[in-house]
Amino acid sequence: MARAGAADEASFCPQAQRRYVLIAAILASSMAFIDGSVLSIAIPALRADLNATLADAQWVSNGYLLLLGALLLLGGAAGDRFGLRRVFGLGIAIFVAASVVCALAPMIGVLIGARVVQGLGAALMIPGSLAIIAKAYPRAERGRAIGIWAAASSLTTIMGPVLGGLVLTLLGDWSWRLLFAINLPLGAIALALLLLRVPADQASARHRLDLVGAGLASLGLMLVAFGLTGSGSESVPPLSHILGYCGGGAVLLAGFVWWEGVARDPMLPLRLFAIRQFSGANGLTFLLYFALTGVTFYLPMTLIAGWGSSPAQVSLVMLPFGLAISLLSGLSGQWADRFGAGPPITLGSLLVGLAFAGLAITAPLQQLWLAVLPLLALAGVGMALVVSPLSTAVMTAVDDDDTGIASGTNNAVSRVAGLVAVAAMGMLAALVFERALGGAAELPVFFGLPASGLDASEEILRQAATNTAFAAIAYLNGGLCLAAALVAWLTLERKG
Repeated sequence: MARAGAADEASFCPQAQRRYVLIAAILASSMAFIDGSVLSIAIPALRADLNATLADAQWVSNGYLLLLGALLLLGGAAGDRFGLRRVFGLGIAIFVAASVVCALAPMIGVLIGARVVQGLGAALMIPGSLAIIAKAYPRAERGRAIGIWAAASSLTTIMGPVLGGLVLTLLGDWSWRLLFAINLPLGAIALALLLLRVPADQASARHRLDLVGAGLASLGLMLVAFGLTGSGSESVPPLSHILGYCGGGAVLLAGFVWWEGVARDPMLPLRLFAIRQFSGANGLTFLLYFALTGVTFYLPMTLIAGWGSSPAQVSLVMLPFGLAISLLSGLSGQWADRFGAGPPITLGSLLVGLAFAGLAITAPLQQLWLAVLPLLALAGVGMALVVSPLSTAVMTAVDDDDTGIASGTNNAVSRVAGLVAVAAMGMLAALVFERALGGAAELPVFFGLPASGLDASEEILRQAATNTAFAAIAYLNGGLCLAAALVAWLTLERKG
C-alpha cells in the first residue's frame, strides 16, 4: 500500500520537478499579493491619470473582489474536478492577460472591466497555488515547501508597496500601469514552468460544480456593491438607487443561501455554520476584514491627496504593519495552541480597534511619522495576534474531511467583507466630506483627490473635510473591531 502511494505521488510530480511547482506557485501568489497590497497606494495616481471619480476608484477594487469573493470556492472545486495544473495554469493565463489590459487601459471603464476578469483569474489561481504544492509534495516534505511558499509570499506582500510607492514617486502618476505590467513576466515564467516542467495531475469527477450558486452569489454581490457605490459619481447615490439595488442583491443572496441548502453539491455547505466556533470565526472575520479594508483602502487617499504625502512616504509608513504580521504570527500561533484561539484573537481585535480610533483622533494633526506610523504598527501587532489563531480556529472547528472547504470559506468571507467595505465606506466618505465643506460645498473639490487653484483658506477647509471624512471611517471601523473582539471571546475556544 505504501509503495502504491509513493508511486501515485511520483506519477504526478517526480522529485526533480517539484521545485518547479513551488516556484510557479510563489510567482503566481506574488502577482495576487502585489496587486492587492499596492493598489490602495496607487489609487490617487490612477484617479489623476484617468480622471476617475471616487466611485470609479471603488470599482477598480470591487470589480476584482466581486468575482474573487464569489467564485473562490468554485475555483477550488474546479481544480479538483479538472486537474490542479490545468485550472491553476488557466487562472494564471487569465490573470496575466487581464493585467496587460489593465496596464494599457486608455480609460477607466476598460480598467474596471479588466479588473473583473482579473478577479476571475484569481479565483482559479489563488486556491490552486497552495493546493498544487500540497498535491505535488509528499507529507514528509510538504511542511517545508509550504513554509518556503509562505515566507516568499510574505516578502512580496511587504516589499510590494515599498517598491510600488518608490516607483510612483519617482516616475509620476502614469507609473501605476507598471504595477500591472510586472505581472506579465512573472506570470509567463510561472506558466512556462507549469506547462514545460510539471506533469499533469489526475482529475477527479466526484463532485459537480455549483454554477447556480456561483451565479447567484456573483449577481447578488454585484447589485449590493453597485447600490452602495453607484456608477461613476463623486457624490452619494440617491436613496432610491441604494434601496433598489441593495434590495435586489439581498433577494439574490437569500436565493443563494436557499440554493446552498438544497443543492446536491453546494460550494458552501451550510451544515458547517451549525458549528458555533466555525460561525463565530467567520462572523469575526467579516467584521475585522471589513474594518481592515475600509481603513487601509481610504487611508492612502487621505495621506496622499489630503495631506500631500508622497506614495513612497506612505508605503514606508505602512511597512511596519506588514512586518509585524510576518514577524509575530508564529508566536501568536503558539499562544493559540496554549490558551486557545479566543484570547489572542480577542486581544488582537481590541488592539486593531484602538489603533483605528487613534487614527481618527489624530487625523486633524496630520502627523505622518509621529501618529500614523506607530498606530499602524499597533494595528499590525493586533493583526499578528489574529491571523494564525484564526486559521487554527477555522480548521479545528470542523472534521478533517472539511478543512479544505472551511479554509476556502473563511478566505471567501474575508474577500466579500473587503468588497462591501470599499463600497460602503466610499459612500460614507463622500457624505461626510460634502457635509464638512458646509457653505463651501460648491468648491470643485472631492474626497481623495488633490485640488489646484484654491486659496489658503479653501485648502485648509478641503484638508479639514478630508480629515473629518477619514475620521468617520476610522471610528466606525474601530467599533467593528471591538464587535469582532466580543464575538471572538463569546464563540472561540479558551483553554486554562
